[in-house]
Amino acid sequence: MPIHRTLLCLAAFFVWYGLFGCAKVGPDYLKASPMAPVVWQAPIEKGLSASPSDPQTIAEWWTILGDPILTSFIHQAIAGNLNLEQARARLLEARAKRDMSSAGLFPNLDANGSVTRSRSSSNRGSGTETTSYSSGFDAGWEIDLFGGNQRTVEAAQAQLEASEEDLRDVLVSLLAEVALNSIEVRTSQTRLQIADANLTAQEETLALVEARYQSGLVGEFALQQARFLVAGTRAQIPTLQTGLTKATNQLAVLLGQPPGSLNAQFQDAVALPALPPSVAVGIPADTLQRRPDIRKAERQLAAQTAQIGVATAELYPSFKLSGSIGLDALSAGKLFNSASGGYSFGPSVSWRVFDGGATAANIRRQSSLQQEAAARYKATVLSALEEVEGSLVAYAQEQNRYQALLEAVAAAERAATLADLQYQAGLINFTEVLDVKRSRLSLEDQLATSAATKAGNLVRLYKALGGGWTSLLPETAPFSGKQQ
Repeated sequence: MPIHRTLLCLAAFFVWYGLFGCAKVGPDYLKASPMAPVVWQAPIEKGLSASPSDPQTIAEWWTILGDPILTSFIHQAIAGNLNLEQARARLLEARAKRDMSSAGLFPNLDANGSVTRSRSSSNRGSGTETTSYSSGFDAGWEIDLFGGNQRTVEAAQAQLEASEEDLRDVLVSLLAEVALNSIEVRTSQTRLQIADANLTAQEETLALVEARYQSGLVGEFALQQARFLVAGTRAQIPTLQTGLTKATNQLAVLLGQPPGSLNAQFQDAVALPALPPSVAVGIPADTLQRRPDIRKAERQLAAQTAQIGVATAELYPSFKLSGSIGLDALSAGKLFNSASGGYSFGPSVSWRVFDGGATAANIRRQSSLQQEAAARYKATVLSALEEVEGSLVAYAQEQNRYQALLEAVAAAERAATLADLQYQAGLINFTEVLDVKRSRLSLEDQLATSAATKAGNLVRLYKALGGGWTSLLPETAPFSGKQQ
């Protein structure tokens, strides 16, 4: 058989085997599934329900609060948050890397052309000048007999899907932070209102005590106590004002706006939204499947498993099919004549015989990284379970604390009224009156803080349940990843 026919047959075999018969070396990935308990360990009480969670409610959990201002902030954050923009850019980068890896499965083709002017030496030759013209195409294709390139694409695809989950994870955290900062702003406003109202009442009391002191009806001790109470309340106001400014600025940055840009929207205090009477938490298995951080860790494990195959393929020979066709002539007019044509074609093989153990060491390294990714995946699952369990307990227990504080404030208000009446009747001294009012102020402040904690715990619970990432608006989502 002529040599060129032998080459053609061998090349055809390489093409067929590369397309249909290659065996991917390295371990095949078996999708990891999180081991979830059947039910939550925390008591399902105080507004919690074990009934299946509604996907739409989980996806847009903030809508159950009925707060149009918060909803507006959520949409502004999705459109303008810079951390989310960075996550989108990372996703686009991962997509480009996947496409670059996929390109390695296909042949490459280069076009070339040249005009060369040369002159030989007069001492060793004729000293003539010649001009040569050439053009042609060069093609090459690495036949992926052992699946190294396909493992590379497999790893890149899994990493792309991990980047999609990273974007979703950033979104879940972002929406929770927007809600928590909005709650912090409103709580600071409420606490400032309480402090201002108490300060006004205390200043009126101080004026009365000063008048009675001037008349000799009370001693200096009562006067100093009244002054102490007023000064203590005044000292709280700057701290509360600082907290309000900080929370407002943080909220603005979360929306992608400069600090201070939301000040006008918070000129008037806004009450905290009412909480839903019941929150369906579903079962652990649903939560673990929903959480993007777990899905991200699983995809990273898949990507690292494929990297073992990429490293293993280096142990095997590499086959390449290359060829070129072209035209070569000494004049431009003869360049396209049939006699100017030429070609070369044939397979080649290369095999790293000795590398000092570098390839074997890289396989061990990639295997160790795969074990690390597997441990990180399991740790992410455990961390998710712990976060949900803690959120369930915190949400339920704060209901108890709020109810106790509500009763305490009611009792403190009644006690303050009675203390005023008894003091006017001469039954108690003014020190007891001031003690009661100081306690009432502390309890009112604790009640406002507890109301904020209740709302914040609801937000943290929905975040722990993995709520919010499916709300990514289509026009802002640069991906359409497969759901795992």
